[in-house]
Amino acid sequence: MPDATGLELLAQELRDTDADAVVATEHFRGAAVIEIEPSKVTWVLQRLKAKGFTMLMSVHGVDYYPEEPRLGVHYELLDMKEVDRVRVKLRVPTDAPQVPSVTPEWPTADHQEREVFDMFGVVFEGHPELRRILMPEDYEGHPQRRDFPVGGEPILFTYNDARGTDYTQ
Repeated sequence: MPDATGLELLAQELRDTDADAVVATEHFRGAAVIEIEPSKVTWVLQRLKAKGFTMLMSVHGVDYYPEEPRLGVHYELLDMKEVDRVRVKLRVPTDAPQVPSVTPEWPTADHQEREVFDMFGVVFEGHPELRRILMPEDYEGHPQRRDFPVGGEPILFTYNDARGTDYTQ
């Protein structure tokens, strides 16, 4: 991963072209992280691709509850020539969780963006087929959000008990 100096140089190159693109940088536990404005994600990832980070390894959702903006999307990019990684992250509020889709440029993001949409409710504008991928289509809510109610229906495991004892009492 780029060291702290390399990370700052990379972030400064982005700032030189678009001053509003980079919000912050962080080098923590060997990981280079660039935090960006959500509307600039496509542009930033294209610039990083031109710099050699040609593989989008993963797209993840994060819930920073109770902080605002609460929802985050993290992109992990890999430079195969230099064997280098950089993480790009952005944050959006729950009342307007829109982020431009990177699927047209990075086809590997297709299912990953759908998973973030399904689990966290982040809407990827321009995604070719944004719909639930893990939960049923009629499911209400986003189960990976930290304020999602934990629980559900009790499960009775009495089928293998000869007495039919109800262990939920």
